[in-house]
Amino acid sequence: MIVRTWHGCVPFKYAEGFASHLQKTGVEHSERTPGNLGAYVRRETQGEWEHFFLATYWKDLEAVKAFAGEQYQIAVTYPDDEQFELLSDPYVFQHNVQAVSPL
Repeated sequence: MIVRTWHGCVPFKYAEGFASHLQKTGVEHSERTPGNLGAYVRRETQGEWEHFFLATYWKDLEAVKAFAGEQYQIAVTYPDDEQFELLSDPYVFQHNVQAVSPL
């Protein structure tokens, strides 16, 4: 299994709007992609910023590429992201994992 992680942040005033937007874009887009095994979002407030961490789980690299394209190391962004003043990490990380278990 592959876990793919992304991080971005928005000014706190846009946090709730971006949370809904992320659900409708990144989360639902990944979950509609064949080979997706789940998507999870974590939020953290740091001063005036709300940080979003998205972890998606995939059957294999071909499924990741079906979602993100051949340049799968680059973050997938959406046209409406800019209205939330999103600062997106440009790169994502993929790791092979054996299982996912809560700490």
